[in-house]
Amino acid sequence: MKTYRIALVPGDGIGKEVVPAGRRVLETVAEVESDCAFAFEEFPWGADFYRRHGVMMPDDGLEAFKAKHAILFGSAGDPAIPDHVTLWGLRLKICQGLDQYANVRPARILPGIDAPLKRCRAEDLDWIIVRENTEGEYSGAGGRVHTGFPTEVATEVAILTRAGVERIQRYAFRLAASRPRKRLTVVTKSNAQRHAMVMWDEIAREVARDFPDVAWDKEMVDAMTARMVNRPASLDTIVATNLHADILSDLAAALAGSLGIGPTANINPERVYPSMFEPIHGSAFDIMGKGIANPIGTFWSAVLMLEHLGEAEAARRVMRAIEQVTANPRLHTRDLGGPATTGEVTDAVCAQMRAAAKSPLTAA
Repeated sequence: MKTYRIALVPGDGIGKEVVPAGRRVLETVAEVESDCAFAFEEFPWGADFYRRHGVMMPDDGLEAFKAKHAILFGSAGDPAIPDHVTLWGLRLKICQGLDQYANVRPARILPGIDAPLKRCRAEDLDWIIVRENTEGEYSGAGGRVHTGFPTEVATEVAILTRAGVERIQRYAFRLAASRPRKRLTVVTKSNAQRHAMVMWDEIAREVARDFPDVAWDKEMVDAMTARMVNRPASLDTIVATNLHADILSDLAAALAGSLGIGPTANINPERVYPSMFEPIHGSAFDIMGKGIANPIGTFWSAVLMLEHLGEAEAARRVMRAIEQVTANPRLHTRDLGGPATTGEVTDAVCAQMRAAAKSPLTAA
């Protein structure tokens, strides 16, 4: 039996509710799968840790992750602490420190979800957005001078390296080649950003030569927002810079029904370091502690984790259970217009997995 060492980082807000729910689903996986087990270790890092210690996580915290197979993350953010402190002190520190340079965000309309694009069929919105995750606009380069004076200057420098751009483009082309439609859209803004984004376009053309079976096109990021709304069926796999994909993936999740259902995988493709999996939503302090947070994004993130670990059948089992639960409007949480609680959705997903294990032919 393979035992996977999983780090749990609930973080802030509703992360403290959805990560325990995700743990329950993974424990159910171990219950119904004869050759799969998990050893969990929770790391109580985040805003509460910051209030006690002045940092979001210990300076040597990354070392604790290096012996893990994967990380399940909740959220970072607290209204009492500046957002750049919480984000850079926890989530970005993990992503950059463990070279998780491929941020992968699937988006599709799950059964039973009333998505806002009424003319869109479920099969028309089935995307994967690949986000460069360690440099670009979120590289942290820049600064402020003459602070507080009328002459104050602040700079934010987007750093794109040839190595960083090529590896994310190559990852996206490989992913597109593995999907049935074999189609990739490269998002850019090279008409206005005439240095780094021009290099981004040039590298895309170079990498495309190695993937003759992938049909690809280029789209300006502003035009991309309209295309996602007006022509969703024209898209399949999408690759963009850190900032552009951050924004587009939130739009994609909203078009699919709710940010509460969106998953994320922060991947270190070479597997030198563990990868991290998290729901797309934030800490949502306005609903924290009410028991109504949607755990589906965390469960779908667990599916991505299982796929990354090579547990394909377990991943399919969890995804089938998710789809069976979302198909029932009575099991929708408030963000989807339903009455269900976090616990009720979690119970239902776990129950579906157990029922499927007892009746495998019916489940298939």
